[in-house]
Amino acid sequence: MTTDFETEKSRASAWFRQLRDDIVEAFEGLEDSHDTGPLTDMAPGRFEVTETARTSDDGSDAGGGLMSVMRGGRVFEKVGVNISTVYGTLGERAQRAMAARGVPGMADDPRFWASGISLVAHMQNPHCPAVHMNTRMFWTPGAWWFGGGSDLNPCLEYAEDTAHFHATQQQYLDPHGTEIYPKLKAWADEYFYIPHRHRARGVGGIFMDDRNTGDWEADFALTQDIGRAFLPAYVPLVEKRRPSDWSEADKDAQLVHRGLYAEYNLVYDRGTKFGLETGHDANAVLMSLPPLAKWV
Repeated sequence: MTTDFETEKSRASAWFRQLRDDIVEAFEGLEDSHDTGPLTDMAPGRFEVTETARTSDDGSDAGGGLMSVMRGGRVFEKVGVNISTVYGTLGERAQRAMAARGVPGMADDPRFWASGISLVAHMQNPHCPAVHMNTRMFWTPGAWWFGGGSDLNPCLEYAEDTAHFHATQQQYLDPHGTEIYPKLKAWADEYFYIPHRHRARGVGGIFMDDRNTGDWEADFALTQDIGRAFLPAYVPLVEKRRPSDWSEADKDAQLVHRGLYAEYNLVYDRGTKFGLETGHDANAVLMSLPPLAKWV
């Protein structure tokens, strides 16, 4: 590959920032509009925004991002919406991992660039499903690709909510080819499975990685629509469930389910492993962990 893809990198990182801004605005709007049901006497939650920075081993700039976290809201118990754009040289372990995935030229030129958005929401009300969303672009001198998706993680499942989440994603993906949604849904079912528990983390969604058809514009457009699908797939579920009263048993079920989420992210999640491996801010990388969880 002979180009450094500077224009494409800039467009991708700008898109992830715009998506982040749209989601933060929508989630604070959910806090403001919560006027019926539990916790309406609390103040609406707000995101705390922190800049993150990363340095290379020699102390030079290696990128960074924004960590936006809301804690103790009346709808969201903890939600993080992080963006980052990082770059530099991959260490030997990361080089071997990339080479094993088929990325060419890592031994000759181990430079990399990566940008993306990562979101995890843990809810106050056990009837409101937790959710994860991530989209990203990765570049090396020998390859580029997109990845990401979103998946729903209810502790108390409602079949109609699951159906809405999936149907909305399919609506946004079908214009890119009707074969794409079934493929990405099956990939999510496989990826978000917890082998040591012999069960899925949630009720699935869509997931892709290493997306490079050779047509950057088409792959970027698909990645954008994965991001655009998120709010219409998720926000109506929160609006529907947030007025519901919950019992002590409901809250207990939520805490146990969060234990599954924590196990998956710490043991299997690629993004967590990559972030820690490349020296990104540990608080930002581990933002996905729930504020409280329970193991029985």
